[in-house]
Amino acid sequence: MTVFVVIGALIAIAGLAVLVTAIRHQGEQHPRYAAMLIGGMMGTAFGVIIAGFAIAYQRAAPLDLNQGAIRP
Repeated sequence: MTVFVVIGALIAIAGLAVLVTAIRHQGEQHPRYAAMLIGGMMGTAFGVIIAGFAIAYQRAAPLDLNQGAIRP
């Protein structure tokens, strides 16, 4: 497990915490909670994407561009 998987998971958890807080206070109609809703969704998505790309990078085979024939 790389550092990026851990960082991505922590960002996703923090984003979910902000998102849940914003959803709970949705009825108050304050701009603060609308901003928290947007920020929570963005943080959650960013964390999942960072962790997902880190896992995909770990699982992929190394790419050797010097191997193979030249195509005309």
